[in-house]
Amino acid sequence: MTTQAMTAGRAPMPGMKVYNLKLGMWIFLLSEVMFFTGLIGSYIILRFAHPEQFAAPGQVLNINLTAFNTFLLICSSVTMVKAYAAIQQGDQQGLKNWLLATIVIGASFVGVQVYEYIALAGEGFVPIADAYHAVGRHMPHDGPAIGGQLYGSTFYTMTGFHGTHVSIGVLCLCFTYWRAAKGAYTADNLGGVEIMGLYWHFVDLVWIILFTIVYLV
Repeated sequence: MTTQAMTAGRAPMPGMKVYNLKLGMWIFLLSEVMFFTGLIGSYIILRFAHPEQFAAPGQVLNINLTAFNTFLLICSSVTMVKAYAAIQQGDQQGLKNWLLATIVIGASFVGVQVYEYIALAGEGFVPIADAYHAVGRHMPHDGPAIGGQLYGSTFYTMTGFHGTHVSIGVLCLCFTYWRAAKGAYTADNLGGVEIMGLYWHFVDLVWIILFTIVYLV
């Protein structure tokens, strides 16, 4: 193993053949799995326990806009795979191009989410709002409420935490791009790109789950 690879944190753990940075990222992602499992599990329990507090799919949230945003994030996973494949082949320019594409798409995802928040807040859908007021409706005297305080609180908590993870990922991608521009990665020293890809694919997978249970179910 070269000295350059060792200094980049790519020394394998004894008997595991996994370099330190990758092992560290796996451990971190396992903790993130537990974190998001807690959030999603709490949401599911609250939704089944208080169905009157949650609106039907599409009644408050913009499914079409978020479906487009989900497509953007999936595309960013593809560009991240392309970036890793490029540096595996020693293609420095390809690495930079695909990393830049991932950054732009990831930032666009965050931008669309901010736009969605602004639009929902403008309609009155805030963490403690009743969904009737969110869509400018009045609760009929003979019908049940379509949403309540739990709906806004759980929605903004889960999507907000995920959006924060994506924002942090975009910043880390910018750092990775900066290092790539300086020629820090090669076919024999690509650990930084690989662990960044692991993180990025994780936040993409989490979003697909959130989109399904929050927007579609």
